[in-house]
Order: sequence, then structure tokens, then C-alpha cells
Amino acid sequence: MSDQRMKVLVIGYVWPEPNSSAAGSRMMQLLQCFLEQGWQVDFASPAQQTEHQVDLQTLSITSHAIRLNCSSFDQFIQEIAPNMVLFDRFMMEEQFAWRVEKYLPDALRVLNTEDLHSLRDARHKLIKQSNGLQADVFKPEDLHTELAVREVAAIFRSDLTLMISSVETELLINHFQVPSSQLYTLPFMLEPSCPEQRNDRLTFAQRKDFITIGNFRHAPNWDAVLYLKQILWPAIRQQLPQARLHIYGAYPPPKATQLHNPQQGFLVQGWAEDAKQVVGQARLLLAPLRFGAGLKGKLVEAMQVGTPSITSPIGAEGIVADDLWSGAVCSTDDSFIEQAVYLYQHESEWYEAQQLGDQVLDRRFNQTCLKTPFVEHLINLYNQRYELRRQHFISQMLRHHSLKSTQYMAQWIEAKNKLS
Repeated sequence: MSDQRMKVLVIGYVWPEPNSSAAGSRMMQLLQCFLEQGWQVDFASPAQQTEHQVDLQTLSITSHAIRLNCSSFDQFIQEIAPNMVLFDRFMMEEQFAWRVEKYLPDALRVLNTEDLHSLRDARHKLIKQSNGLQADVFKPEDLHTELAVREVAAIFRSDLTLMISSVETELLINHFQVPSSQLYTLPFMLEPSCPEQRNDRLTFAQRKDFITIGNFRHAPNWDAVLYLKQILWPAIRQQLPQARLHIYGAYPPPKATQLHNPQQGFLVQGWAEDAKQVVGQARLLLAPLRFGAGLKGKLVEAMQVGTPSITSPIGAEGIVADDLWSGAVCSTDDSFIEQAVYLYQHESEWYEAQQLGDQVLDRRFNQTCLKTPFVEHLINLYNQRYELRRQHFISQMLRHHSLKSTQYMAQWIEAKNKLS
């Protein structure tokens, strides 16, 4: 297959919005990677179009609007006839994989998780029982939910699942017994910055204020904003009365904009046209994430623009390299407040944190080291897909039962909709 031109169909849960979320940026990295190989790429989604989505046509990617629970997809997939179908999130695998397998059984089926939804959900439930920055000890048994059953089943059914965090890859292998041959850890693929770019960053003296950023539709981000407002920022502001906290993020609801209070230095700014620009003007980024999963794009982007960060263990998970962090990772409110105030005021330590961020980027996210092995793995997997499918009996079993039940449910919904 290495001498042939792969045809890839991506079925997106949403249309890509790289300026709105880390998931949007991640999707664009995957699409760019496929395009760089000279592969034909089509993108389809049942989601509504948005004002912030990327114009895929400018990248020579054909867009298609598809419908849920509709047999029109059957003809569509046969006409496109891709070699590989990438399902963005397990919900798209549940909805469309049985149709792909029925009408295009030779296509490689790849699942892109972004993060483990079931892990994020389990942590969310646990943090509701805690008043602090960090919840009680998380046990793998907390994952045994209906959401986990659905998500892990989709992972077993797929030929390959892309994991953005090695922590989640290890959880799937060690706790859920997913074969390692069905998983591939692929973090953010970032273009390495040159010394000139790093030298052009604003200096410590040129920067002021704190910043936090994140899509307001993402529950961990909204929880972090509330935690800053109610617990952390008043204590930081008391020690730094001239400092302000700028809160950026896509889709701010009225409950968020109502938190705007200039007298408290708590400024809800909303959408950022250029996230890196606004983060690069701040002296410190605050990310008290109390639950979540995957990799936190805001923290990686902060390193790219040389802005140290204060975050939680959840925020640093999967990013921290050899215990290196650009700023501080704090498990308690007191340590978070103390580190934020200290690093904001100490120039030499601030520059040390900035340099540590550069090291993390170079070790973890250099696209030069990530893209070639990833593409080679996809091609090898495509060439060996029949043999690997025979080896994975649980995958065969789940596809037989789960996809049949999904098929009958979809057909029942479609028939019901026609009668309505």
C-alpha cells in the first residue's frame, strides 16, 4: 500500500474548530498529516455547521453533511470508497461503523478518542464529593460505568484506536485488557520552534496579568473558572492587588459573562481570535483543572508562547516529561495560590520555568519525530488488517453482537422517523 494513494474518510463528531478547543487543533493535525502524504481526504459530519469552523475546501478536503440513523450513508460510503475510515469519538463509531463494515468491509477502521470520555466523567462524579483542588483517590473500579462499557467496546471493535495520552493507553491495557496492538499513542504533533521564534517572545517585564482559557462548553473548563472565581483568585488578588485575571474561551454562556467584575480584576473576555497571542501577552496561565482526561491544549500552547503555568495533577497529566514542568503542578489550594504569587513576582525563576516548557515541547510533541512512525504504522496495519482481525477474537465477538444491535436500533429509529 505504500506506493498507493490512500483515501481517508474522517467522520467527525463536530466540524473542526482549532481556535475553539484542543480537540479541534488535534483534528487539524491529523488532517494535515494525511494531506502531507498525498492522500485523498474527505470529511463528513452530522453536526451543524458553525461560524468558527475551518474552511476545509481551502485545504483540498471535500466536506459532506451526513445524517444519523439514515440509510443514505450506505450509498455515500460506497461512492466515497475509502481505504481508511477514521471515527472521531466513540459515538461516531457506534453510529456508523456497522454501516462501514457491512458495505466496505475492507476499509481500515480507526477510532480517534481525543480523550477517554468515561475517565473524564468518572473523575467529574468523584470531584463532586470533594471541596478541594484534587478529589479523593481515584480507583479504576470507578470507571465501571455504562459510558465506559460503550467507549471501551468501540475501542475493542476498531482496528486501531488513537490515544492522545500515554496514561490512558496504559489504563486501557492494564485495566481493561485491550491488546496493545489495537492502540497507538499519538500526542499533539507540533512544529518545533526555532531559537529566533523563542527569542521574539515578550519578556517578563513586558508581560502582566494572569490568564485562563478554554471552551466554556467543556465542563472541566467551566468548573475551573468557577473555582478560580470562588476560591483561588480572591486569595491571589489579595497579595497582588494590581494584577488582573483574563478569562478567554469560546461559547461563553450568560452565567459566565455575569462573573465579569473589573473591581475584582476578574475579566471575562470570551472568544479569543488568536489564542496564542493573548496567552503570549500574559505573565502566567492558571489552569486549576479538577477533573478531565486527555491532554490539555491550553497548557501546551502556553509553553509554545513561553508562558509558564500553574496547574493541577489532572492538568499536567500526560504532558509532564521526566518531572519537568513549566511552572508548578499543585495538589492543594494553598500551594496553587503560593506558587502563582511567587512565580508572578520572581523573574529568574520565571525564565527557568519558560525554558523547562521548551524542553517538554521538544521531548513530547515534536512532529518531526511523531509523523513518520505514525504513517508507517497505519500503512503496515492496513496491509496486515486481515491477519490482525483474526487474532483479536474479542473484537470479532463484539463486532458481531454490538454492531448488529446498533444496526437494528438505527434501522428502528429510521423507520420510526419515516412514520412521524
